[in-house]
Amino acid sequence: MNRMIPDTKFSLMTSIKMTGLGLFLFIFHFQASAHRPLVYDVRKFGAKGDGRNNDTPAIQRAIDKCAAGGGGVVFFPPGSYRSTTLFLEDNITMEIPGGSTLLGDTDIRAYPVITPGIDYYDGRNIHFSLFYAEGKRNITICGNGLIDGRGAAFSGHSPFFPSNFNTRPFIFWFVRDSSVHIKDIHLRNSGYWMQHYLVCEDILIEGIRVFNHSNKNNDMMDIDGCRNIRILHCIGDSDDDGITLKSMNEYPVENVVISDCVVSSHCNAIKCGTESSGGFKNIVITNCIIKPSSVSDRTIFGNPAGNSGITLTAVDGGDLDGVVIGNIRISGPLVPIFLRLGNRARPYKAGQTDIPVSRFRNVMISHVLADGASKIGCLIAGLPGHELENVQLSDISITFAGGRTVGESKAPFPENENKYPDAEQFGTTNAYGFHIRHARNITLRNITMHYQARDDRPALVLEDVDNGTVDGVNATLSPTSEGYIKTIHCGKLRILNCMPLVSGSPEVFLRNLDSDLSDILLTGTDLRGFSKAFEGKGRIHQSGNIEQ
Repeated sequence: MNRMIPDTKFSLMTSIKMTGLGLFLFIFHFQASAHRPLVYDVRKFGAKGDGRNNDTPAIQRAIDKCAAGGGGVVFFPPGSYRSTTLFLEDNITMEIPGGSTLLGDTDIRAYPVITPGIDYYDGRNIHFSLFYAEGKRNITICGNGLIDGRGAAFSGHSPFFPSNFNTRPFIFWFVRDSSVHIKDIHLRNSGYWMQHYLVCEDILIEGIRVFNHSNKNNDMMDIDGCRNIRILHCIGDSDDDGITLKSMNEYPVENVVISDCVVSSHCNAIKCGTESSGGFKNIVITNCIIKPSSVSDRTIFGNPAGNSGITLTAVDGGDLDGVVIGNIRISGPLVPIFLRLGNRARPYKAGQTDIPVSRFRNVMISHVLADGASKIGCLIAGLPGHELENVQLSDISITFAGGRTVGESKAPFPENENKYPDAEQFGTTNAYGFHIRHARNITLRNITMHYQARDDRPALVLEDVDNGTVDGVNATLSPTSEGYIKTIHCGKLRILNCMPLVSGSPEVFLRNLDSDLSDILLTGTDLRGFSKAFEGKGRIHQSGNIEQ
């Protein structure tokens, strides 16, 4: 009888190898478990998730327990959780997955009064939020669930808080926080701004969806005096401003990237300002779509199509310096591009005086395709003695409504030095396309402009512009227009490579008014169809033009 005698050496080696593999797997599992964040289920802390009970205490217990343990995930199983203010802590992830909804309580008396320890404009009157963190770090709010502030329930004044202008809560309010990540969440119906990030740094907002049409001041988001900000792949539809950069205190907004977003607004879709005490530095906005709001039957502020697509303003003493904007599709807003240096000089704290005039410089806007613009025209305006500097517009195509008269091209145009800087505040500009005034070192290159209804205003008005370049501006022109380009009190200008799209026989290509200072080089331009190339005072140098 033959027996199978085991190979002792083989069995021993196999045992050693298997033991080693088991030890490796055990160590790997232990290490992975050690790095896996702890999960704190809000239901285990007493949350009902039925939409009726007040789940605030239970959710806050979960947050506090998570923080006490060094951080982790506060998890919301499917359900509807009614809550007032939740105070976030360090190293906390609030995970609200699909099927879960957090509902803001509609009784303002249930919200604690919050006063951040920082001076900023109107800070005495702003006190409420659904989520709040101050001086914290490493906070994430994520998931495909919904946060609904139910903002229509709140009015601007309350008998319970008679000293407060704002008795309407934000949904997110972050103050002096760092490393905040907001991802994929759906946000609806704030009582005030949807999100306020005040003097924060290292903020990433990505993939969120915002719908905010329930109350006054329903901005999509407000980045206020923050630095190192990325806003990516977001979709928003708001009654008031959309993606808004502002500085309501001494701190500038700096180092910001806004990319691959779709924004709709009844007011200003993407905006720097209005509040601009600290100013704006190093801003890049790219690959965005601005389109009409889905809410066309009602507006609280603004217009159904929106006031502006891109607005850059500096009016409260802070400088705007270093803004690059490119690859933007704009459809609908009344004014696609509005740039404004003003002197509202609003203080952000009591006793503040002698606020300087802001500076506005180093701006590049390129590759913009816009239609649906109104009869107003685009305004790019500084102030006398305080000019916009080094502004470049290139590769831009805009279709305007048109339909205005020669009289409107000659109407006095206000300075509005200290008014709120809104694209509509000046009324109809003297040009159907771009009216540029009080600027130095400005370039327009490869600009195409058309109107839908015949318009007798010039395509371009340059007023108090020195060292300006107009290169390849190709625009439709009425045969009874005052001129293709009108210049007023300008210094050195280069006008080249323009191809007007004219019908009939307009009188003059370039009309220079009220100045003997202009030194104009006109070259490489198609002047066919015009009775004359130039009319007015000043020196004009011509070469290489195409004429009849």
